[in-house]
Order: sequence, then C-alpha cells, then structure tokens
Amino acid sequence: MTLRFADPAARADLGAFTARLVRLAAMAPVGLRAGRGRVTAWAPTPFEVLATRSVEGEMEPGELTVIGTALLTALEVERAAEVDLGPGGAPWLTDLPPDDGWVRLEDVPAAALEALTERGLTLAREHGGPLGPPASLLDQTVLTISGDVPGKVAVPMRALFALSGMGFLGGADTGAGSGGEPVVRVSATGSWMRLDARFGAVVRRRVMSLPLFT
Repeated sequence: MTLRFADPAARADLGAFTARLVRLAAMAPVGLRAGRGRVTAWAPTPFEVLATRSVEGEMEPGELTVIGTALLTALEVERAAEVDLGPGGAPWLTDLPPDDGWVRLEDVPAAALEALTERGLTLAREHGGPLGPPASLLDQTVLTISGDVPGKVAVPMRALFALSGMGFLGGADTGAGSGGEPVVRVSATGSWMRLDARFGAVVRRRVMSLPLFT
C-alpha cells in the first residue's frame, strides 16, 4: 500500500495536516481517497466536524484508512517520493460528503472568523468543564448565509473551533478577497456545509438526524 507524491511540497502539506490532527486527536482515523491525480485526506475532529486536505499524488489502493499517528510516522520516516503506508485497515465511522454539487455561497474575511473563534474560546474557558466546552456553545450558530441551496446555511461554533484547532485559518486556497484580505469560502450542498481556508477545510452535515460519529 503506497502513496506517491507529485513533489516534496505535497508531502509536506499532508504531513502538516496529519501533525495538526494528531495534536487534536492522536488516535483519529485518516481516510485517504485517490482520484483525478490527487489524494484527499479526511479525518474526524473532537468537535464532530470533518477536516480535509487534498494534495497532488497517487495511491494504491485507491482508498485506505490509517490511524493518524501511523500516517505521521510513515511521512516522517520515509523521505522518498513513495511512502509505504503499511497494512491500514482502521475503521471508518461516518459518511463522506459528495465530490460534486457544491454551491459557493460567500467569501467571509478570515479576520472576522478569527474574532468569533476567540470570543468562543473565551466563553469555553469560562463555562467549560472536564469534558470540554458545553454543547450549547458548540452548537451556537455564529454565521447564517443564504444562497442557491435549500434553506439557510448555519455555521456553528464547533466548525470554527475545528477550523482553528487544525490551524486552517488564514485565507482561502483560491486567493484573497477583492480587497486583498484573507478569506474563508463558505460552500454547501443540500445536506452539507463546508469552510475552505488556506491550509485546509472543515465539513459538517447541515441536518443531523443521527450522531455523526458512533
């Protein structure tokens, strides 16, 4: 089971993503999916929000799930263009969003989301307990956007905590806003919402009929 990178920058990119994930949740699984000349990593965060990052490369087999610490070790130990991922086989516990059908709704200044995140972290420190921030704070809607998708898209605080915890805030991959400021792109389908920032994206179901993780 091997992973081949297009260049050293792609390898470093996936390594940084995995290192951030391990700091949040060392034993979290990382689902790797290959296609269209890219390898996309998906991982659950403690905030019940998926984190994702895509880099140029190829992988055999086309789908594989590994523990974050094992992936980080493989990326750190083997500096060649081809990395042996080992047997894999960690369980994947949730559905993934579709590749297509996303509607770009709005570019939000990254500074505005950083300010909202800092406000949320202050409240979490004041009202959090041994199990972390209260669910009422995590589920609080901090941004509501309308667009060409059914209903209004609500962005909860837990999505901003995941974005910040993964070190993603700092601007969208597609470039800065019209004024040159870093932005975060908000996209959605009928069932999912997504925040794309400079170093990665977070994704969450818009309507949670069942727990995201079991």
